[in-house]
Amino acid sequence: MKRTMKHLKLKSLLLATVIAFGFTSCSDDDENNVAEGNAQLTVRMTDAPGDFDHVWVDVQDVMIKTEAAVGQEEAEWESLDNVETGRYDLLQLTGGVSQLLVDAEIPAGYLDQIRLVIGPDNVVDIAGEEIALATPSAQQSGLKLNVKQELEAGEHYEYLLDFDVDESVVITGNAGYILKPVIRVSAMANTGSIMGKVHPTDFQSLVKAQNASHTISAYTDESGNFVLHGVPAGTYQVTVTPEAAAGLDVINKDNIEVEEDADVDIETIYLE
Repeated sequence: MKRTMKHLKLKSLLLATVIAFGFTSCSDDDENNVAEGNAQLTVRMTDAPGDFDHVWVDVQDVMIKTEAAVGQEEAEWESLDNVETGRYDLLQLTGGVSQLLVDAEIPAGYLDQIRLVIGPDNVVDIAGEEIALATPSAQQSGLKLNVKQELEAGEHYEYLLDFDVDESVVITGNAGYILKPVIRVSAMANTGSIMGKVHPTDFQSLVKAQNASHTISAYTDESGNFVLHGVPAGTYQVTVTPEAAAGLDVINKDNIEVEEDADVDIETIYLE
């Protein structure tokens, strides 16, 4: 299959064994200059909470599987061009920062799966001590993400991958650590975002938006800013939980209304 790559920039990794999908598409005739017969695919990454200083992951490859050709029982996996391989710190993505993982033109048609291949050089940093993350060989061979989406020519499909570090780094019985990735995947089209700031800013706080159907969370950055991306439309309770050492109370904000394709700014939340 021939494909034209606009660019592929990879600074962090998407890994998944538990995935929730909600893919849609969006287009903007003024901004899209997609070659005829192609669709634009954008994947971004952000983090969910993790009680670690750093989580370094060894990125080896990014692959896709499309629809099987006529007479072919199953399509083969194909690597995307220009993958920036290396070790990347997943915890750089705080305060609502999202990292571009891939932005590429691929032939329009059925996209079955995405596979991310990782190597063995994965490390968790806890209080300045780097500890190797054991990575099962099955995960190193490629983590499969079911997309099962028909990509229409000229459309732009953008997905946000919310890596739950706290759930993905597992402590073993012998005080070791295993990387068993968990991620929430959401479409950027038809979702909104919740943003704001937490004060004081000399520690991190966990910000979580939750209703009966969804839970989205992230940490504040060094300036106290946060953004919860990919929030489906609905009414949420936003909970701010300060670092335990801060000795401050948890704050709840009720009835936060989120609409499709809209940003909700709840401004500054003061902890006491």
